Amino acid sequence: MPIEHMAGRLRGTQDDAERPAETATNRRLTGLLGTVDGLLSRLAEAELAWAEWISAVASENRPSARNLVHYWAIRQFDLRELQTGLTVFGLSSLGRSESHVQATLSAVRSALAAIVDGRWRPPTPAAVPIEQGAEILRRHTVELLGPEPPHRGTRIMVTLPSEAATDADLVREFVRRGMNIARINCAHDDPQAWRAMAHHVREGAAAAGETCLVAMDLAGPKLRTGPLEPGPRVTKLRPRRNTLGQLVSPARAWLTSTEDPMHPPEAGMVVITVPRPWLASRAAGDVLVLRDARGSRRRLTLEAVDDPAWGGFVITAPQTTYLETGTVLRADGGGEPTEVGPLPETERSLVLRAGDLLQLTRDCSPAPVQGPHTIPRIGCTLPEAFDHAQPGDAIHFDDGKIGGRVLSVDCDVLTVRIDHPAQGQAHLKAGKGVNMPDTDLPISAITDRDVADLSAVVELADLVDMSFVRTPADVGRLLGELDRLGGDHLGIVLKIENRRAFEQLPKLLLTAMRRPRVGVMIARGDLAVECGYERMAELQEEILWLSEAAHLPVIWATQVLEQLAKTGLPSRAEISDAAMSERAECVMLNKGPYLNDAVTLLDNIMRRMAEHYYKKNALLRPLRSWSGARPERPDDDSGGAFGPSP
Repeated sequence: MPIEHMAGRLRGTQDDAERPAETATNRRLTGLLGTVDGLLSRLAEAELAWAEWISAVASENRPSARNLVHYWAIRQFDLRELQTGLTVFGLSSLGRSESHVQATLSAVRSALAAIVDGRWRPPTPAAVPIEQGAEILRRHTVELLGPEPPHRGTRIMVTLPSEAATDADLVREFVRRGMNIARINCAHDDPQAWRAMAHHVREGAAAAGETCLVAMDLAGPKLRTGPLEPGPRVTKLRPRRNTLGQLVSPARAWLTSTEDPMHPPEAGMVVITVPRPWLASRAAGDVLVLRDARGSRRRLTLEAVDDPAWGGFVITAPQTTYLETGTVLRADGGGEPTEVGPLPETERSLVLRAGDLLQLTRDCSPAPVQGPHTIPRIGCTLPEAFDHAQPGDAIHFDDGKIGGRVLSVDCDVLTVRIDHPAQGQAHLKAGKGVNMPDTDLPISAITDRDVADLSAVVELADLVDMSFVRTPADVGRLLGELDRLGGDHLGIVLKIENRRAFEQLPKLLLTAMRRPRVGVMIARGDLAVECGYERMAELQEEILWLSEAAHLPVIWATQVLEQLAKTGLPSRAEISDAAMSERAECVMLNKGPYLNDAVTLLDNIMRRMAEHYYKKNALLRPLRSWSGARPERPDDDSGGAFGPSP
């Protein structure tokens, strides 16, 4: 039935007693109509205000740019009362209008006007029609992230470990289990390794008859702590004991030659070296006697390995033994002694508690780990931090595990008072991330190293991920460098991982949209540290909404199924997080020994969730879980809500 006929019939059935209510209803409808008209006028004003930004985007992205500006315009207002009012009359509450803002408002206006005066007038043409919004996003997703996988709309991105450069089977298995995009982190390894990784990805995808793209992540200007003076060259051999202190299994280490050390036969074994001639005179079953670093007498037994080509012996130790460089070893039966060769320096850390002071220094030479009555010091890799920090600025270390505020500022030293963790202690090591969310750091997101790395990125990648972007000028510089290198074929992904980028997001997107293939990554690790963990859920929602308004695909990143990838067993919470990530167009997994299992599980979750949700829309497919519940027999308990299908 046409909407004007329905409105007329409703008016014709009201009796005189209802006319006061009708008048109040008309006033309410007229007020809603005026509010919607006001919003529509704001869209035109916003287009004028952003005209230069819109005209600069690629021609194919202009409708999306207009829609992005429209969404920005209506989100300047509190729309909650309007939403409630529209819902009362069965109209769109605007809650799913991100991809077609003007079209939704125009349709709502037409419906309101028809109810008020009984005449239906078609909505005015919009920048993006309602039926085209989702389709534009799907098209942009295919252009940037590759074809849609079977049975799920969400792609899976996998961060390749360093082993992917030498282990083609590892990469092939990732592809077989469902990897659609391989991510190479340029903060690690080198161009030779990246080239091998990319080759293995292309080779594995071709063998499987699949499409798998290569994304390369620029390192960017990551702030990190400087080095600490290393600890002594000592290693601890520790046997396993049960709760009664009884020996379960001896400690195991690998004894090989100093001149040409061989890899141990078991992963994770401590490697101990001795001169080759002395090692050649040893045999399986020999017992070595020594005094360890504590002066304790210890005995070590040599065991042969199955393959003599390993070139060494397995050492077993029934007691805890501390070996250091230069420890003297003697065979129990006599003969010349020898000394343990150079052992790796032990990594040291600063122990920090709430209330402690920490000095962050411009000098990045190895800092001493001092005693309990001195203020600990550690370097910072970014000199600009010392020129722009202010007292009171927040500062976080090691992904937010340690936090505090700047107490005082010197040209070469920032003194920080630690306030987190509030209880207990934390260890701060060299090379850990530093976040300064309150400090305006005038640094480019493109470092000299990134410029050098871009040559390899242009050669090898399908996508380039821009790390630590802050301003539109950062994006402009990346576009310029890609033009210089002939990299206009690359898709561009902006990683949103700091407060400044989040606050500048509309301008960042419009600048990147000067290229046809653009996407967004929600880098939740640094973003949560910079903006506060309590705001993380809110921020990722807002990034999803704004990106949908621009019809740009989103990559949901950081700690997805991380416990599973690292330990082999997922937490309940991360299963829910993985299910929620289906609202993005791509989900990123990070490295871990059980990464294969994480890919398989994520593929399974994505397939299931694809039947239930698209963005914020619930997809009401038939639910057979409750088909065994038969209302005509309430006393029958044989089936239940999860009984068999009829």
